[in-house]
Amino acid sequence: MLKIRLRRTGAKKQPSYRVVVAESTSPRDGTFLEILGHYNPLTEPTTLVIKEDRVKDWLERGAQPTDRVARLLSSRGIMPAPTYVDTAKPTAPAAPAAPASPAAPAAAPASA
Repeated sequence: MLKIRLRRTGAKKQPSYRVVVAESTSPRDGTFLEILGHYNPLTEPTTLVIKEDRVKDWLERGAQPTDRVARLLSSRGIMPAPTYVDTAKPTAPAAPAAPASPAAPAAAPASA
């Protein structure tokens, strides 16, 4: 499966990223098929340069963006914003279990 994801570049403690298309099994900084742009989160405002036509082409071919890339692409209007499922536990207490029926057989005495 192909993924559109970030590939880390830059010096220690100063990350910048390339937006690339890579096989999902390749390592983060491993081989890739094409560079689609770059992203620098340290600049104010953050820098994001994308080849929009190439991204749309890869999305049509079935490449899946990672969560972070999907958020970046949606900020540019290339794709709709991802939806997240709320996984918080319910705050209401669970209903109590039904009491055991009084006709339940008594336990047999243990023999010695």
